[in-house]
Amino acid sequence: MATEEEIIKGCISGDREAQKLLYAKFSRQMYAVSLRYAKEQQEAEDILQDAFIKVFDGLKKFKGDSKLGYWIKRIVINTALNAQRNKLYLYPMVDVDSLKESQVEELTVSDYTMEELMKMINELPSGCKVIFNLYAIEGYKHQEIAEILGVAEGTVKSQYARAKYLLKEKMKPGWSGQMKASKK
Repeated sequence: MATEEEIIKGCISGDREAQKLLYAKFSRQMYAVSLRYAKEQQEAEDILQDAFIKVFDGLKKFKGDSKLGYWIKRIVINTALNAQRNKLYLYPMVDVDSLKESQVEELTVSDYTMEELMKMINELPSGCKVIFNLYAIEGYKHQEIAEILGVAEGTVKSQYARAKYLLKEKMKPGWSGQMKASKK
């Protein structure tokens, strides 16, 4: 079995077997990342393909300052963001103060399966979804997200608040698209 360093060197030299090994090692995990930003499977596959093209082109610049998987993940996220960038401004800004705190009847995130939660997140408007993913799942700070997306920090906070509000609304009993929450 080739080491990560050997795979990187092989990819840089254009070795197809090394490229297959790199893709096999990281594609499944990176597909899951791209799926969080895409509305449908085909879009996630396109993001993944574009990202790996960038990975193979950029490997010669990889200095090893971080883990290879983290470096590839950043490329996948940036590729997904670029694919979504035009959609981010289609939704009006919502004043954070104007959002009502919804009352969710004792339901918590743990009452839902991962698939149910991902379905709810995937149904968010694109701008909210991207910002929610970057903040809540990827762990970026509001200021970092603002810089990445080229928007005001207030816009990020507003879209994140809107995403949380919409998710809480989806968790309310009687929501038409709601899957049954599994009770403990």
